[in-house]
Amino acid sequence: MADKHLIALDLDGTLLKDDKTISLKTKEILRKARNAGHVVMIATGRPYRSSELYYRELELDTPIVNFNGAFMHNPSNHKWGFYHEPLDVKVAKDIVEACRSFQFHNIIAEVIDEVYFHYHDEKLLDIFSMGNPKVTTGDLSNFLKDSPTSLLIHTEEDQLKDIRQHLSDVHAEVIDHRSWAAPWHVIEIIKTGLSKAVGLKKASEYFNIPPERIIAFGDEDNDLEMLEYAGYGVAMGNGIDTVKNIANEVTLTNEEDGVGVYLADLLNLKL
Repeated sequence: MADKHLIALDLDGTLLKDDKTISLKTKEILRKARNAGHVVMIATGRPYRSSELYYRELELDTPIVNFNGAFMHNPSNHKWGFYHEPLDVKVAKDIVEACRSFQFHNIIAEVIDEVYFHYHDEKLLDIFSMGNPKVTTGDLSNFLKDSPTSLLIHTEEDQLKDIRQHLSDVHAEVIDHRSWAAPWHVIEIIKTGLSKAVGLKKASEYFNIPPERIIAFGDEDNDLEMLEYAGYGVAMGNGIDTVKNIANEVTLTNEEDGVGVYLADLLNLKL
């Protein structure tokens, strides 16, 4: 397969094993793919500060999609462009006020690399501290001044449906929201119309690689649009059923080198 392909990689549950590392086998296949002229990039829900480690490990020089499409840039080429589409701060504060009518553990707002916690939370602080962000704790109605890249509501499983229903009823025109995978009962909110596919389209146009030559891997509902956009939408063996149903193909799990094995076969790269 001589044509140049764009390979888009989700991180958690896809490229990364359960211990949050990249297997040596998959890393070697990705290196061979790049040497063969294919373009490798990351598309993740994570902020850049907690995905930079993997970007550097793979020695990438490509754009990266963060916050599920709400932020995109090229760390290796600052002239490439800087795309940031945050949620309107007024909408974010309206959601914070509405949450007072529901039970929730915490609300976290991220403004690229600044993190705002509604309540102090040691466990979540540990998760969000990767990359040493500036952290502010206090009622978001007072402390949040800038439009957030994303808003996260940490709640109990039995509250998820009710909160998401409220968000759909009141804010459907201006936000999109998704749930994280278990064990975290988290609702993630970004500006409407954004997805990893939006970032992938920018990269596709920049590299002049049409969608039919894009290979995208994912496992969760924040990968749906990206897998639908790509000519080769590949679900991980450990992915949720919704992802497997819309994918063109299903590969092995993230623990079984699903990404590497699929690429080695499709692109004729020797393991």
